[in-house]
Amino acid sequence: MTRDVPPPSQNIANTLRPLPRESGRREIQSVPGEALISLRDIHVGFEDREVLQGISFDVAHGETKVLLGETGTGKTLIMKLAAGLIQPDSGHVLVMGHDVSEMPERELLNFRRSIGFVFQEGALFDSMTVADNVSFRLREEAMDETEIDERVREALRFVEMEDALEKFPADLSGGMRRRVSIARALVDRPPVVLYDSPTAGLDPVTSQTIITLILRGRDLQDVTALLATHRVQDAFGLANFCFDKSSGRVRALVGNGSSGLARSLAEREEAAESGKERNEARPTNVLVLRDGKIYFEAPADELLRTKDEYLKKFLASAE
Repeated sequence: MTRDVPPPSQNIANTLRPLPRESGRREIQSVPGEALISLRDIHVGFEDREVLQGISFDVAHGETKVLLGETGTGKTLIMKLAAGLIQPDSGHVLVMGHDVSEMPERELLNFRRSIGFVFQEGALFDSMTVADNVSFRLREEAMDETEIDERVREALRFVEMEDALEKFPADLSGGMRRRVSIARALVDRPPVVLYDSPTAGLDPVTSQTIITLILRGRDLQDVTALLATHRVQDAFGLANFCFDKSSGRVRALVGNGSSGLARSLAEREEAAESGKERNEARPTNVLVLRDGKIYFEAPADELLRTKDEYLKKFLASAE
């Protein structure tokens, strides 16, 4: 069930653009429907094992792409490629029109300031306060202190952590640290955010809180996202719910499911089969990795309707 990938419609050289250097909201140099993230025939191997074998996919402006797969299938590897933290053995990685797979380190340092990255386990600086962790990127840009303070408070207010300004990571729970990590990723108002296993190791209630924050970033700040997770619930939460600005609450897009994100698989299947329009929703698509290749790629609802035995077993084991 591997996917045939059509050849790129553009020459890579024609897609490259100068790096953004201005502070404030990053300008997205793209046209509607254009991919903000594009991996093209990516191969990555370690010693005698090729982990990624010709991976190609796009993430369009406004889309959330969720990477699913068993442990060791290369989800985190793809996130690091998109952030320019590692380079592929062959192939190209384009983010907002920049070929990060061939970018020299000096340019990569500047490029990484234009995207947000939520690392596994949060990856906060233990010796810094919450405020200093969140402001770290802004200080690299020599921003005015008053503006830095306003941005930090805004980002922490967004994740409901403003009262933790002077606390240290050791004073916070795992879920709180993850929320601070999201604030740090969003503080520079990036158009693209990479979430690497943002709910890993968290209890169901806290995981739901993190997904709600990601929904808020998507629906209120127009964030394009690539998200790696082992929890299929994360994918369906992002696909079937939105954050309603008028009410300040999460609401379901399809079916008559509960108001929370943690609906059962049976409820999600019923919602997917309902056929109700979801024109208001930003697209959420899933990509399932297996044996170094893309095994499945489609809207999240199509994964629920699959008849493929491997995918059915994967869904059941991840429920």
